[in-house]
Amino acid sequence: MDRTEVDSRIRAQIASFNKKDIAIGEETRFTDDLEFDSLTVMDFVAAIEDDFDIIISMNQQAEIETYGQLVDAVLKLQA
Repeated sequence: MDRTEVDSRIRAQIASFNKKDIAIGEETRFTDDLEFDSLTVMDFVAAIEDDFDIIISMNQQAEIETYGQLVDAVLKLQA
């Protein structure tokens, strides 16, 4: 799976969590720009894990601050 496909699938998942319909870019921050609280982050991560059949550890989650970092992390976990 390439970066474009991963990006497309994550965008589909994030749509239901993006209540303010904020434009998503590589540098979009989950907590600052999208205003995700900790529960929303957990729900979103669970959706991503289910969709891609991966596990994102708590340590990895703590390092992922932007949308682009999430796409890169999912690509890495699938490799």
